[in-house]
Amino acid sequence: MVLLDIAEASWTTRMCNIDSLSLMQIFAVSFLAILFLQSGLDKVFDWKGNLEWLKGHFAKSILGGVVPVLLGVITLVEVAAGVFSAIGVVNILVGNGDFMAFIGAVLSAIALLMLFFGQRIAKDYAGAGGLVPYLIFTLATLYILVL
Repeated sequence: MVLLDIAEASWTTRMCNIDSLSLMQIFAVSFLAILFLQSGLDKVFDWKGNLEWLKGHFAKSILGGVVPVLLGVITLVEVAAGVFSAIGVVNILVGNGDFMAFIGAVLSAIALLMLFFGQRIAKDYAGAGGLVPYLIFTLATLYILVL
């Protein structure tokens, strides 16, 4: 019972002593976890629908013949970004540092650059432009993780 009380006190102390930087990190990395877990898992659970849409989207581009491979790669990177970000949030909350969150944010930036590249190749300039705020947010998240 004493061990449980010490563990609870330690956790409570850490939770009550979260500074504003840690709070910003938690919110920012949580956003990335939600964004990429939802996007990546949507691709996993609706592979066929995503593949058909993307084949049409890239039909007239140089990427048209490799859409299934590229969908697999972006799915893997997005899910990894979401998982590392989610683990990173937990690590920040319990005081285990922000390394996993940093890896999640780096993978998020890579995923966004891959998506941006694809949109530009497909000549979907509006879609590419819609990714810019996400990339700026992700770069800001990387910045607050290295402070």
